[in-house]
Amino acid sequence: MTTADTLAHLLHLMDFAGVAVFAATGALVAARRGRTLVTFIAFAIVAGVGGGTVRDLLLGAPVFWVKDPTYISVSMMVAGLVWAAKGRLISPKPLMWLDAVGLAAYAALGAAKAASLGASPLISVVMGVVTATFGGVLRDLFAGRPTLLVTREIYISAAALGAVVYVALRLAGASAEVAFILGAAAAFILRAAALTLGWSLPGFDGDPDED
Repeated sequence: MTTADTLAHLLHLMDFAGVAVFAATGALVAARRGRTLVTFIAFAIVAGVGGGTVRDLLLGAPVFWVKDPTYISVSMMVAGLVWAAKGRLISPKPLMWLDAVGLAAYAALGAAKAASLGASPLISVVMGVVTATFGGVLRDLFAGRPTLLVTREIYISAAALGAVVYVALRLAGASAEVAFILGAAAAFILRAAALTLGWSLPGFDGDPDED
């Protein structure tokens, strides 16, 4: 097996792992609100595959989980595990770090898929951000709580950094493997720094009630 084949296999495994982590965040949101098993499954699927679904629809590509239903199966299994454990199977802190890994990987993977379909550099960056974050945005919208778009949390910006690094390196002539590793690393380092040091984005200081 060549190095490229090994990396491709690793990325495929990371893809499923990322879906599982994001699905767990959706199921835990349902658990905290005391919802039914149906809601657990729905939130897990939305969080797990939502970002990639929106990306594929915007790019006019076949939706990835329609081609391979394993992604939906993984989301449903995670929802069932969280339901059976009454939300106690996964503690919030480790999940937060696993989520950071998933965010970083998907920012680069999403940009890579868009670029492979002929998208421009800017659109590739946008698709990287969408892939990494839009499942969480949809999850929060369905749960009726503030989304990542309206908080000062360094999350979407970390995904943007990872996607930008990936695209910039590819434009500079770096291989897809090197660009992926460095792009994902950049996103993870920024997200990890925010979690560890309590960084957040500055807000606008104007009067929100002023016209």
